[in-house]
Amino acid sequence: MLLAVIAACEIGFWVVLGAGLVARYLLRMRRLSAVLLICVPLVDLVLLAATVLDLRRGATADFTHGLAAAYLGFSVAFGHSIVRWADQRFAHRFAGGPPPWKPPKSGWARTRYEWREWGKAVLGWAVACGLLGLGVLMVGDADRTAELTAWILRLSVAIAIWFVAFPLWATLFPGKPQT
Repeated sequence: MLLAVIAACEIGFWVVLGAGLVARYLLRMRRLSAVLLICVPLVDLVLLAATVLDLRRGATADFTHGLAAAYLGFSVAFGHSIVRWADQRFAHRFAGGPPPWKPPKSGWARTRYEWREWGKAVLGWAVACGLLGLGVLMVGDADRTAELTAWILRLSVAIAIWFVAFPLWATLFPGKPQT
């Protein structure tokens, strides 16, 4: 059940975002666009409420509860960047906007970019782990929340791998600056 809610929220995110961009650039309805784009984070609240309700009803935490927390953490940390990314591409494609920004490929500019993205990932990790910890506290039964604790470890390993593979690597081997 919760997996279907996660999928619906992901689809809902893109539908609301797309509707907001269509309203802004194709229909020229700035107010409607603003309302729709403000509603994008409401999708996250739906997922949070569904997860809390499921655990409150006595469900044993499983993989999907951890996935929901990871999704919410990622959404909080990268949501604004995703909206900006989509807006740039939509404006370029349908409204004669400038070409979308591209991240630098090498040099210290790439290193700074990787550190900034990793910083967002750390924020997402902290939000997800905070939600997982709150879930453990809310349920109050270690047997029912073992999977949530396992997710904290999974996310910690993922953030450590991200650190080594991107910002640390870019710092140690920045490459030649682009000309």
